[in-house]
Amino acid sequence: MLELYLPVAQMSVNPFLIIGFGVVIGIMSGLFGVGGGFLLTPLLFMVGIPPSIAVGTSANQIMAASISGVLAHLKEGNVDLRMGAVLTVGGFVGSAVGVTVLKVLIALGQVDVAIKLFYVFFLGIVGLLMFIESLRAYAVFLGWVKPPKRERKNHGWIHGLPFRIRFPVSGRYISVLLPLSLGCGIGMLTALMGVGGGFVMVPAMIYLLGMPTLVVVGTSLFQIIFVTANVTFLQAYANQSVDVMLSVLLIIGGVVGAQVGARVGKAMRGDQLRILLAMIVLAVAIKIFFELVLTPGSLYSLELKG
Repeated sequence: MLELYLPVAQMSVNPFLIIGFGVVIGIMSGLFGVGGGFLLTPLLFMVGIPPSIAVGTSANQIMAASISGVLAHLKEGNVDLRMGAVLTVGGFVGSAVGVTVLKVLIALGQVDVAIKLFYVFFLGIVGLLMFIESLRAYAVFLGWVKPPKRERKNHGWIHGLPFRIRFPVSGRYISVLLPLSLGCGIGMLTALMGVGGGFVMVPAMIYLLGMPTLVVVGTSLFQIIFVTANVTFLQAYANQSVDVMLSVLLIIGGVVGAQVGARVGKAMRGDQLRILLAMIVLAVAIKIFFELVLTPGSLYSLELKG
């Protein structure tokens, strides 16, 4: 079997398997508007890549796959560049904080467990909430339940925030503080978990910012490009946790897969896409949870003799 040595991870892998991972993640990027890191990083765990290397390298692959995906969405006019720029500014701040926290965890020797706990917590909560809402929306579409009554009401604290600006492509007139805060949070997740943050970004942009689903996908990818580029640089500089050879293999597959995903997504409804994404998110969270709590297949002990 052909094996390729990864100098930073200090191990050998099957290059075709890694390229296959990149293709799968690329398809998810174009289909859902997510970087796919929430699935890629656990896949790299499975083949023995150390968590810190998996997190640092995943951000680089996500950047490449997102570039390919956003080009496809730009042709369709589904990218809000103004919203994406605001999200990116927040993402730069958050990613700097996240890389610093990760460096502390590495120094304490707790990075492996911490990263997996982050995955279980965030993926579990976001996946469950998104799955419930998407099922409800799809049931309304099929006529199984009546749509909720739309009542005119006071907009509340979100619409009362200052510094409101207009986002024409999204059709929104909201405070710039909302996307800035969202981008900051996603930047931290990108640095800590090696994800593009789309599994949080996409539902937040739909339900919190009120953006149309198709515009959300393209805009999410646009923001992911710049935040993951920033994280890749910071991880390589501060933690030396980016394996270039591993990244190249993932990028080869990811660029191809993103184009396929963007085309497939045109044939599906927004609520169908959200249901499918929620199911994948929950499946990954459940798998990592069991990895943390189940007894390992091979145990070892240290014993002093003589």
